[in-house]
Amino acid sequence: MLQGTEVKSLRQGKGNLQDSYALIRNGEAWLVGAHISPYEQGSYANHNPTRDRRLLLHAKELRKLIGKTKEKGLTLVPLKMYVKGRHIKVEIALVKGKQEHDKRDTIKERDIERAIRRGEE
Repeated sequence: MLQGTEVKSLRQGKGNLQDSYALIRNGEAWLVGAHISPYEQGSYANHNPTRDRRLLLHAKELRKLIGKTKEKGLTLVPLKMYVKGRHIKVEIALVKGKQEHDKRDTIKERDIERAIRRGEE
């Protein structure tokens, strides 16, 4: 559920989903950590850019997500936010977190890349 100034700002392309996630709280889906810049022509009634926003889902979709997120290691992650007609939509995915050995591999690859860049500069 968005406020008016949030919709206007998103239509101008001023939304950012980096470091955001979705969660189920009290039987409702919430988008946490998404940043929607304040509307430039807004007045004192402008919105808080990082407030938690409720996601509107069909009851069947919500029940399915509640069941899946209770499983071990599954999280809801927003992939993209887009305008479709008069609605603002958020595409969310159900993902599994990295295992410990996957994290070590990623850290090793990052360190190797960093060393190569240092050698080239």
